[in-house]
Amino acid sequence: MTGKAARQEGEHRIAVYPGSFDPVTFGHLDIIRRAAKQFDKLIVAVLNNTSKNPLFSVEERTDLLREVTKDLSNVEIDSFRDLLVRYMRSRNAQVSVRGIRSVTDFEYELQMASTNRQLDEGIETIFMMTNPKYSYLSSSIVKEIAKFGGPVQDLVPPAVEAALRRKYGNEA
Repeated sequence: MTGKAARQEGEHRIAVYPGSFDPVTFGHLDIIRRAAKQFDKLIVAVLNNTSKNPLFSVEERTDLLREVTKDLSNVEIDSFRDLLVRYMRSRNAQVSVRGIRSVTDFEYELQMASTNRQLDEGIETIFMMTNPKYSYLSSSIVKEIAKFGGPVQDLVPPAVEAALRRKYGNEA
């Protein structure tokens, strides 16, 4: 037997989709929805990276993610500030999910996956190609457009668009 039928009683396939999600975009949401179909539980883990100066706080990012994933019963939103492999061990997760938009993304993500594998051989990384309609999309681009009052409704969910407008003081 393979897949779910071969697992021991009570064992679940848990994956973590880590990222900054500053803010969450339709590209992120596409990966979340697709990954949620592949695992019993998907933990979307917001990285609290102290070396970056994010637009949204960790709490704001987790709240926005909860809002836009509330229809996905097997998705949990969390945050962490440790090594990914330690966080994954603490959550009994076996797989890290990473979205890939380009060759540049792949090179970086391959390096990270190899490093994580070196730190913990029990951790697997699965790369998911971004839907081509989101291949250009990044949180940085969204913030730049929103900063100048440009249209972001095709790039982010409505709750995120409203939060961006409030942040930049350009509510419609």
